[in-house]
Amino acid sequence: MTLEQQPSVCTFDCPDACSLTVGVDDGRIVKVRGSDALPYTAGVICNKVARYSGDFVHGAQRLQHPLRRTGPKGLEQFERISWEMALDEIYERVGAVIGRWGPQAVMPLNYAGPHGFLAGDSMSLRFFHKLGATQLYRRALCGGVRSEAWAGTYGAVPGCPPEFAEHAQLNVVWGNNATATNLHLVRGIRRAMRAGGRLVVVDPLRTKIAEQADLHLQLLPGTDVLLAWSVAAELERLGSLDTAFIAAHVLGAEEFLALAREWPAARAAEACGLQESQILTFVRWMAEDDPLVLSPGNGLERSRNGGSGIRAAIALPALLGKLGRGSGVVLAAGNAFPKTPAKLYRPDLLPAGTRTLTINDIGRHLAEDDIDPPLRALFIYNHNPIVVHPDQNRMRRGLAREDVFSVGIELTMTESMTHCDVVLPAATHFEYAELYASYGHHWLQRAEPVIASVGDSLPNTEIFRRLAARFGFTEPCFEATDAELMDDAVDMTDQRLGGTRPSKIPTRRALQMAGPDGRPLVLFDNIFPATPSGKIELKSAALAERWGTGAALPAWREREAAYSLMLISPASDNRISSTLGDLAASPKAPPLLMHPADAARRSLAHGAQVRVWNDRGEVVLRLAVTDAVRPGVVASEKGAWLKTSPTGQTISALVSADLKADLAEGACFNDTPVEVARV
Repeated sequence: MTLEQQPSVCTFDCPDACSLTVGVDDGRIVKVRGSDALPYTAGVICNKVARYSGDFVHGAQRLQHPLRRTGPKGLEQFERISWEMALDEIYERVGAVIGRWGPQAVMPLNYAGPHGFLAGDSMSLRFFHKLGATQLYRRALCGGVRSEAWAGTYGAVPGCPPEFAEHAQLNVVWGNNATATNLHLVRGIRRAMRAGGRLVVVDPLRTKIAEQADLHLQLLPGTDVLLAWSVAAELERLGSLDTAFIAAHVLGAEEFLALAREWPAARAAEACGLQESQILTFVRWMAEDDPLVLSPGNGLERSRNGGSGIRAAIALPALLGKLGRGSGVVLAAGNAFPKTPAKLYRPDLLPAGTRTLTINDIGRHLAEDDIDPPLRALFIYNHNPIVVHPDQNRMRRGLAREDVFSVGIELTMTESMTHCDVVLPAATHFEYAELYASYGHHWLQRAEPVIASVGDSLPNTEIFRRLAARFGFTEPCFEATDAELMDDAVDMTDQRLGGTRPSKIPTRRALQMAGPDGRPLVLFDNIFPATPSGKIELKSAALAERWGTGAALPAWREREAAYSLMLISPASDNRISSTLGDLAASPKAPPLLMHPADAARRSLAHGAQVRVWNDRGEVVLRLAVTDAVRPGVVASEKGAWLKTSPTGQTISALVSADLKADLAEGACFNDTPVEVARV
């Protein structure tokens, strides 16, 4: 047959949300490449999507039919059943839980597998709201610290478009493994450098982008707030702060600077593990170079001081008055879109007083029954909790309970799905219509299916329509079509849509979110802070109200560790978190990176099998001795599946779920003390 070229969009948990051209032959995807529908990604996509999309959709691992567990949890023993049988069993088993414990004993356990409006959460939340199920605060797992830090400082407005990086005289990439997770930002930075711009990377790991930097500040994990304070103090000492801008547009600058002055470059260098001269060079470039573009990443938030580190870092452009006119912070792109979550999710269906639990605590609640009512029925979708949650072993114990009924909705038999009682086959993003915002750029996109659903798989929206019907929910909102859900997701009357109905956005042309003047949304060009004061708030009463009085200003908490090494877990080039972890791209566990001095102290050789452990678990990994990590720090990529490890554990088993960041109860993946020894 003739190869058909169809437009689509990448749904994976990545800020770039690339536009795609999908080659389809006889109903099968045979080639995926980038397209020009989205100018920002401009026809370029990552290798993993280009190489493995066909296997992701059509491989032997793909779930194609509903399944019912027939053996012990975790052993992947299932039988095929019909959709009718699956829905009946779910209705009966969940109904029994509600009959004994009430609806709050039921909970969705989902996160961010697909990033479209519809599959991410739409009909699903309508279902759980009507059911009266326990609500889940998801952002604590990832992104919540960063979102809260930004909202407390600048409000619900977007940072600058990532396209600004291409024209910056100074790009600062802070806690952002951008080559693995922010491909198109890196392309813009490289163009800026070819034009004479400079690049500073702040990261405990010498990532690929750090190797290309003019200055790499390889600080100790979690000390970012100290570095940012020091930069602010030294900028003040040089007389480089924009006092007029601060007086007009910044609240709490004096209180912030009072904290910063405690950390001159010499003191901060010692605490951060840097040289004083490195900090002073960074300060000089921050003062001299204009435009300035700061691009913080998720790595920055994943410690006990994560919120403070982000707040202190994003305060620096404000203190310099370098916002607008080509300068800014690449963050909070999701605020560029006129979302209407109340219309999409229908929280009005939720009974008053329904509790909300934090996602990082679910393993404890399941394993220890420390809440009333206890959790007795789960719906796991868009998520692989056993691999990605902190305190992996506690989560496994909780999911292994025979008295917890679990429904899984997935594309493949993940290690979380093996613990489910009923598994429903989900469609991939190539098999349904979807509307896509982004958390990394300001373009809205729509896609239509490029192939029919594989086997008996269904889109999430249709699965939850059928569940709603089986549970007897008769409200019209449960019959909404996917096109109607798209129109519920975004305010079609907002000027940013230019009169285009969301469900009618062309699939071959992305729609840029622009200001009333038609230009890209840029702070202090055509939008302004949306904080209570209308100013940039370096001291935030809103954060203090949400997260405690200590959150009014950034703060510093010393590390308390019983082990001598600190484990960090950067993103992988081969996976998107755990997605694609069962394909040929990820056949083995990633190595453990260790500095030569730490290896010599333990008599460990490059290539040796080593034990990495603490009081929560133990992982066996191959050792890679390298100065890409600094002394006292070890690193191994996140997202590997349990089957890659001889102990049946991965590095998530070593991470505490009880240690929380200073905002949003965030997970502290990069704040994990461990020890390492020969196997």
